[in-house]
Amino acid sequence: MKNRKLVKGIAMAAIAAMSMGMMAGCGGGENTQQDAAETYKVGLVQLVQHGSLDQANEGMVAGLAAEGFVVGENLEIDQQNAQGDQSNLQSISQQFLSNDVDVIMAIATPAAQVMAANTEEIPIVGTAITSYTEANLVESNEAPGTNVTGTHDMTPIEEQIDLLLQVVPDAKVIGTIYTSSEANSIVQVAILEEVCAAKGLTVEKRTISTVNDIQQAAQSLVGEADAIWLPTDNNVASAMPQVVGVTDEAGLITVCGATSMVEAGGTLTYGINYYYIGYDAGVMAAQILKGEAEPATMAVQGPKVENMDLIVNMDAVEYMGIELPADLMERATQVSVSAE
Repeated sequence: MKNRKLVKGIAMAAIAAMSMGMMAGCGGGENTQQDAAETYKVGLVQLVQHGSLDQANEGMVAGLAAEGFVVGENLEIDQQNAQGDQSNLQSISQQFLSNDVDVIMAIATPAAQVMAANTEEIPIVGTAITSYTEANLVESNEAPGTNVTGTHDMTPIEEQIDLLLQVVPDAKVIGTIYTSSEANSIVQVAILEEVCAAKGLTVEKRTISTVNDIQQAAQSLVGEADAIWLPTDNNVASAMPQVVGVTDEAGLITVCGATSMVEAGGTLTYGINYYYIGYDAGVMAAQILKGEAEPATMAVQGPKVENMDLIVNMDAVEYMGIELPADLMERATQVSVSAE
């Protein structure tokens, strides 16, 4: 990064010197053009389109802007969405390298993994990644030691299970659905099992490969589980209508990993607002662009407690005829998510 910036700095100095010479030769006339501000290039890749990742994307751009990097002024962002396709990620990575971007911003674990596999030189700032260490992106959260850093989205699983038990106090079996190939989901479900074991609960797991498996997985949990907990899994998050189409009808509440999953139809959560972790990642990227930090020594950041939200989908609650504890309702943000 330092070498890349040095080259840019030399080029800009040369341009400035030429400009000064032209101004002197022309007598400093009114039509003399000022030196153009340096424009930075950022490649931003999002794994797939769904509420959580869309929020993270919006937050990243806002974080950059808050630090003075504004699209159309001194910043170009090459926005790409891989639509969940690994081959698309490879093509996008090569495009970013060809365009010599200053920073790559990657939303979701698979996106960051492909970017990191293709460059060890361009700084990569990720978000919506549950475990950077498990994904082999960094040596440790405290000291990444690579060209990758960013913000993680480890959801407060124990607090979410406590919330579930407030609503369904007699629950004994917790059902969950996750993608077997998503490292972030595997990590979360392992934690879920530890949390539930400590509380005397059993976990009934269903794995999927694609969104096409979700409805069948949800249906198979009806009659087997007393309530459903859902991780911040990209396939699950992108297909919440299919999940709740089954669970609401069966009277099974869904406690979700992220607020956007409730906004897409889930029952309730105490969870992450992805805009804020995206925003923090945008600020980190800005610090790298300014030369104030390098990924190798820039600690991975987690969600801030003040940015966790307790939200309830009132349409789902009313549809299932659930009565929530009064103190929970006093603390919760109530949203309406009318299903078609």
